[in-house]
Amino acid sequence: MSLNKGIRNTCTLVFLFFTFFLSGQEVSEQEDKELDDIIIEGKTISLPFLRTSQNVQVITKEQIAQAPASSIEELLSYYSGIDIRQRGVHGVQADISIRGSSFEQVLVLINGIRMNDSQTGHNTMNIPFDMASIERIEIVKGPAARRFGQNAYAGAINIVTRPSGKKDINVSVSGGEFGTYSLGAGINMSEKKFSQFLQAETSQSEGYRYNTDYLIKNVWYQNEYKLKEGEIRFQAGIINKKFGANGFYSSPLAKDQYEKTQTSLISLGWSQKINKLKIVANAYWRRSQDEYLYIRSNPSFYRNMHIGNNAGLEMNSNYTSRLGVTGLGADFRKEYLSSSNLGRRDHFVSFVFLEHHFLFFNDKLDITPGISFADYSDFGNFWYPGIDIGFQITPANKIFVNLGKTYRIPSYTDLYYSSPGNDGNPDLKPESALSYEIGYRLSHNNIRTTISVFRRESGNLIDWNKDKEEDKWRPENIKEVNTNGVEVDLNYQFSSSLFKSVNLGYTYLDNELKFSNSKNSLYSLDNLRHQLIVKLEHKIIKNLTNQIIYRYNDRVTLDNYHLMDDRLVYQLKNFSAFIQVNNILDTEYTETSLVSMPGRWLMFGFSLKNIF
Repeated sequence: MSLNKGIRNTCTLVFLFFTFFLSGQEVSEQEDKELDDIIIEGKTISLPFLRTSQNVQVITKEQIAQAPASSIEELLSYYSGIDIRQRGVHGVQADISIRGSSFEQVLVLINGIRMNDSQTGHNTMNIPFDMASIERIEIVKGPAARRFGQNAYAGAINIVTRPSGKKDINVSVSGGEFGTYSLGAGINMSEKKFSQFLQAETSQSEGYRYNTDYLIKNVWYQNEYKLKEGEIRFQAGIINKKFGANGFYSSPLAKDQYEKTQTSLISLGWSQKINKLKIVANAYWRRSQDEYLYIRSNPSFYRNMHIGNNAGLEMNSNYTSRLGVTGLGADFRKEYLSSSNLGRRDHFVSFVFLEHHFLFFNDKLDITPGISFADYSDFGNFWYPGIDIGFQITPANKIFVNLGKTYRIPSYTDLYYSSPGNDGNPDLKPESALSYEIGYRLSHNNIRTTISVFRRESGNLIDWNKDKEEDKWRPENIKEVNTNGVEVDLNYQFSSSLFKSVNLGYTYLDNELKFSNSKNSLYSLDNLRHQLIVKLEHKIIKNLTNQIIYRYNDRVTLDNYHLMDDRLVYQLKNFSAFIQVNNILDTEYTETSLVSMPGRWLMFGFSLKNIF
């Protein structure tokens, strides 16, 4: 598709959006009430969504069910400011970026428990459950290191699951082109005080081109036991992936690569409220295993095996007084790695943070200053302050300002990895950045809007570089990279019976690279310059809805491209069926490592709920 034609398509969609916007009628405030009821779970201080003074996006369970996505990674790509760079499809392997960050600079959590590890960020999105198990996803954009620590450089994503509180069994089946299918089942078992949830899924595909087949299996278990003013929580899960990695790493010419990964998570948590004091404690263990073969049919030619273990204990508390809410938290963990390539590595991490939430002028002005201290047994210690300020102009209008220092120490892959095409650098220094943002939020009746302007001033940013094509990739500290950006998210809920909602998201990024002599950069200039996402959800007839999503991505180092996905859903009380088409325009495009993505792809499936 030519650029001029693509621009015409974009203008047409924007015109349609504003046409629908101007012709819509006012609806009730039910949508806002539902959002206001959602509590964003900070490490110590939790607030209703509409009361937060950060740039936060929430993806609800209903939105997940309606989206034309087959994986969490594909779902996240439908939200502005989130850049998913896939190698393959359906969550096989993908890197996640927030506002032009690297894939190492985003923290992913499951119910508040860290999923990043010290080996590499490539495996961060190995999530051990399917999308049907998710209650919601909370996306915090901007510096979050003072609350969450390492990896929360550009933002954090918290995926929330929980037992439904009901007794039911759910079954789902889907299939599609290229021999693709998935089978999933979940069961909720709930009593008055004790609730449990168990889910399992397997998915498989022959692949859309040579050596892109995959087999993915996961099992997830979770329970909750209610106490008086508290609860005890337990969760455990495991995901296994086996996939052909044609061109995924090293070079597009490496067509016979193969990878097997396994990630497991187990945690035990306790929370208790004692008058004005609330205490939350978690003990957790995350294990990862990653086997890589350069030639699938000849493992002895080149093979890597990495086994990592992160075990830790965290305790967070908050105390409510006349001065506001004071939060104090600490996290202590040991990170181990045993690798045929990276050697035996380990370090101990201590992290402590303090923040206080002030309210002034009849709760219209909120100010939350905070500071964290992190100590690494191999990199020393760091202090990272920050502050969030919000002013509620009216009940529907709010402005907010954030300022924060953030950091990330190098991964073991950055430091020690060695292969025919890459060499690590043990002399790397930690990354650091000063980030600030000013934003405006409108939430009134059928309109929700967030507009923000932000800047991130990064020092010692780590990127893989080389001067000549025949050289190896080697990570270096870039002296300075400044990222400037604008982000707009606009949602309109219709009162008509035909259209349900329309959403427009747009992000513009501009990277200023300074003091780097390398001619080729692998990640620092691979961000999206322009990202436009338009979603339209409408009802065709009773019980039959459709969501179509258009995306325009203009990446700095690659050609711009247009994508359109569609999902048609028929919903009864306990039964739903869908037909889904991804890449309707049959666009040829790549997202990272010059890995060609698939063309038009048809999927279909159904699910049965409350089978009891």
